[in-house]
Amino acid sequence: MPSVFLSPSLQEWNPYVNGGNEEYFMNLVADAIEPYLTASGIGFSRNTPTQTLSQAIAQSNAGNYDLHLAIHSNAAGSQNSGKVRGTDVYYYPSSAKGKRAAELIAENYRDIYPLPDRVRTVASANLAELRKTKAPAVLIETAYHDNIADAEWIQENIGAIGRNLAQSIAQFLGVPFVDL
Repeated sequence: MPSVFLSPSLQEWNPYVNGGNEEYFMNLVADAIEPYLTASGIGFSRNTPTQTLSQAIAQSNAGNYDLHLAIHSNAAGSQNSGKVRGTDVYYYPSSAKGKRAAELIAENYRDIYPLPDRVRTVASANLAELRKTKAPAVLIETAYHDNIADAEWIQENIGAIGRNLAQSIAQFLGVPFVDL
């Protein structure tokens, strides 16, 4: 059975501009992904909010996963706070499978994100979940939580984001996607 490790953000200290935090909303996205994976016959595990990033990576590496998917939302930083919108889908530069998964995720995500021209893939050797996991890994920054339009979009589209990411996972794994 193909399987994926879901790693929603552990950043409870990272606030949304309109209330709540990154850890909370990205766990809701992971919750929304799970029923589709089950229906599609894809095994999965996930981190828990009480873990550290190192513990989540170790948990992923202890399994035999076909994909490690880190689920985050972004912030532009103090000088550009609230001014940036978009989605970045990161993969490790030398990982052909990670790049393929990132490209599929970005391609499908353009169907639901309101500014499809701002959905891009990015190679990065700096992110621990890409660099330290043994499974091919992707980290998606679903949208900017310091931008009111993006934060509201995330909050209003948890189910659509979960469905879209599950569909991308199934596509990457070569498994028929079962819609609910």
